[in-house]
Amino acid sequence: MAKPAPQSDPAQDAPVVSAPQHAAAGLPAVGHSLRMATEQMGARRTLATLRKVNQPDGFDCPGCAWPEPGKTHTAEFCENGAKAVAEEATERRIRAEFFAAHPVAELAERSGYWLGQQGRLTQPMLLDEGATHYTPIAWDDAFALIAEELRALDTPDGAAFYTSGRTSNEAAFAYQLFARRLGTNNLPDCSNMCHESSGSALTETLGVGKGSVSLKDLYQADLIIVAGQNPGTNHPRMLSALERAKRAGATVVSVNPLPEAGLERFKNPQNARGLAGHGTKLTDLFLQIRLGGDLALFRALNRLVLDADGGVDEEFVARHCHGFVEFAAEARQTRREEVLAATGLPWEQIEELGRLVLSSRKIIVCWAMGLTQHKHAVPTIREVVNFLLLRGNVGRPGAGVCPVRGHSNVQGDRTMGIFERPSAAFLDALGGEFGFEPPRAHGYDSVDTIRAMRDGRVKVFFAMGGNFVAATPDTEVTEAAMRRCRLTVHVSTKLNRSHVVTGARALILPTLGRTDRDVTASGAQFVSVEDSMGQVHSSRGGLRPPAPGLLSEVAIVCRLARAALGPGDDVPWEDFADDYDTLRDRIARVVPGFDGFNDKVRRPGGFTLPHGPRDSRTFPTATGLANFTVNPLTAPEVPPGRLLLQTLRSHDQYNTTIYGLDDRYRGITGGRRVVLVNPVDAAELGLTEGGYVDLVGEWKDGVERRAPHFKVVHYPVARGGAAAYYPETNVLVPLDSTADISNTPTSKAVLIRFEPDSGAS
Repeated sequence: MAKPAPQSDPAQDAPVVSAPQHAAAGLPAVGHSLRMATEQMGARRTLATLRKVNQPDGFDCPGCAWPEPGKTHTAEFCENGAKAVAEEATERRIRAEFFAAHPVAELAERSGYWLGQQGRLTQPMLLDEGATHYTPIAWDDAFALIAEELRALDTPDGAAFYTSGRTSNEAAFAYQLFARRLGTNNLPDCSNMCHESSGSALTETLGVGKGSVSLKDLYQADLIIVAGQNPGTNHPRMLSALERAKRAGATVVSVNPLPEAGLERFKNPQNARGLAGHGTKLTDLFLQIRLGGDLALFRALNRLVLDADGGVDEEFVARHCHGFVEFAAEARQTRREEVLAATGLPWEQIEELGRLVLSSRKIIVCWAMGLTQHKHAVPTIREVVNFLLLRGNVGRPGAGVCPVRGHSNVQGDRTMGIFERPSAAFLDALGGEFGFEPPRAHGYDSVDTIRAMRDGRVKVFFAMGGNFVAATPDTEVTEAAMRRCRLTVHVSTKLNRSHVVTGARALILPTLGRTDRDVTASGAQFVSVEDSMGQVHSSRGGLRPPAPGLLSEVAIVCRLARAALGPGDDVPWEDFADDYDTLRDRIARVVPGFDGFNDKVRRPGGFTLPHGPRDSRTFPTATGLANFTVNPLTAPEVPPGRLLLQTLRSHDQYNTTIYGLDDRYRGITGGRRVVLVNPVDAAELGLTEGGYVDLVGEWKDGVERRAPHFKVVHYPVARGGAAAYYPETNVLVPLDSTADISNTPTSKAVLIRFEPDSGAS
C-alpha cells in the first residue's frame, strides 16, 4: 500500500549536516529509489511501472532528457528517474474535497514539497474572481471561460502560452499552432531559463542550436570535458555512459566550482562492481574553477593549442571555418595573469589539461547550466566551440558539442516550434500547410513575459505544465506580475506553487501523465519525445488514469483551440485530438527531419534527426561555414565582504519538484535552507559553521532582495563563491540580470552579502 500524503508541513529550517560523499549510486541509490517509489505507489504498482520506464514498448521517463542506449537494461532508470515516475504514478489523489478544506491563502503558506506530496489532480478547478477556494468546473465551461478572456483582449499579444519541457512533440506542435492561429508568438518556455544560451551560441557558430554528439560518440572519445554540470544528481544515467567511455580508454576532466560525488566515483547498480565493489573512478583531472571563469579557461586552452607545433587542424579550419584570423589574433593576446585571476586555478593544472588536449584526437565538451546562466554565457559557449573547431572536433566520430538538456522533451518542444523568435522558414512551412499567415513579430520569452505581466501588457497567462512561479527569477516581482493577470491557467498533473499565486481568476486543468494510458474513440494513442541527442522515440503509458474524464495535453489544446477560434477555423482540431497519427502527418510536412514520422517513430528506438555539422560537416550559418568568434575576457567583480552565489538543485529534487528534504551526496539531511561556503571565505566573513544568516542580493538597481534564515555550511566550494538551493534563492536573482543575447537569468552569478538571521523562514 502507498503511504498517505502528509497532512502537516515538515520544518525546513533545521538541516543536519555531515561529511559529503565521494561516490554516487550503488546500493543506497537502489534502496532510496524503491523506498520512495513504494511510498507513493505501493509495491505491486512500483514493480509494474518501473519495468516500463525508458523501454521501447513503455514510456519515456518524465525526468531528464538523457538518451536511451541501443540495448536497454531491464531497469533503464536512475534514482531520480524512479522518483519522478513515483511522483506521477502515485496513488495519492487530490479531489474537490481537498480544495473545499483548504482556502488558497492557506495553500499559499505551504511549502512546494508539501503541495507536491498531496497527489494527482483529478478534475478541473476554478478560482473565481473574489473567491477564497477553488471549486469544480466542467471541461466545456473551463474552455468557454478561457475563450471569453482571450476574445476580450485588445490584441492576441495580451496572452502568453508557456511550455514545460515535459510536453510531448504532438501537444507542443498543436499548442504553438493554436497560439499562432490566435495571432501571437508569445511562446515562452523553460529553455529560456536554462539552455537558451547554448542555442544562441551554437546557432551562430555551427548553424544548429543542438548538440552534435550521440552516445556512440561518447564511447569513442579520447577526452571528455564535463564543465558546469552535475550529472550525479541532474542526469544520473550519464554516469553509466561515462563509465563505458572510461572502459574504452577515454580520459574524463571535470570543471566545476564544487566537487560532485557522481563525477568522482560511480557505483553502477547494474553490475557487481558497483553494488559490492568500489565502483569506477570517473574523473581523471578535477579543475575547481571560480564561478564564471570558464570563458577564461577555454581561452587559455585555445592559446596553448595555437602556440603548439601542429596543434591546429589546419585542413579543417581552412576548408570548413570562417573568422579564424580574427579569433587567433585575439586569443594570442591572452595573458596568464588574467586567466589565473578569472579561474582561480594554478597554471600547472591548466597546462596539464592542455597536454591532454594536444594528445587527444577526439574531444567532447559537455556542459549544463553552470555555463549557461551567466551574463557572459553565450561568449563562453562560443569559446567552447572555438576550442573544438581548432582541432577539427566537430563532425568527427567521438567528438563534438554536448549541451546536456534537462527536462525530458525540452529539446523536442523547441523543434516543434515552441519559440518566441521562430525562423521565417518555419513560419512559411506552417502557414503553407495550414493556409494562414502566421504572426511574424517576435514574441515574449520567459523573462519578457514576466515584464509584460508586471506592466499590464499580458493579461492571460496559460501554462502547459511546469511551475512557472517557482522556476523563474525575482520571486516577489514574478508573483506580483502573475497576480496582475485577468486569468491564469495551468495544465498540470500535480499541485504546485503556481496554482496558489493567481490572477483575478484561475483554472487548474488536470491532465494525463507519461505513465497513464491514453485512449480515445479511435483507440490507444502514444506520443513522442526528442532526447538531448536528437533521437525521437515513442512513449506510451500503461496505467489506468487517476480519474475518469481526464484529458491528455493534446486533447486540452485541441478543445481549447476549437472553443477560442470558433467553428469557422478550418484546422481539424477534433481529428487531431482523436487520432494523433493525423497530427503527426501534418508535423511531417512542416518540420524538417520528420518526413515519414508515423512510420519512423514506430520503429524500436525511433529515429535520429539530421544534423548538418555532425553528419556532413555542413554548417547552415550566415557564412555557410563554422564560425570562429572573438569573445573578450570578462569575469564577475566581487567586492570585499561579498560572495558570488550559484543556485543549484539538491539530490532529492528535479527542477522545481522537491521529492524530499535530503541532499545525500552533499551530506545535508532534513532541510533545504543551507548556504555552502568555503571555510576560508567563511572565516574571513565571520560566518560560523552552523550559524544562521540572511542572504541579501546586491545589484545595480539598488533593490534589496532577501532570502532569510539560511544555515551556514562549511563546504569545499571554490573560493569567492557560495551555493544554495533553488527555488528558495530565486528571490535573489534580479529579473533584469540576464545573459547577453539569450536573456537567460544569471542564476549562477548572484552577488550576495550576509546579514544576521532575521528569524523568518
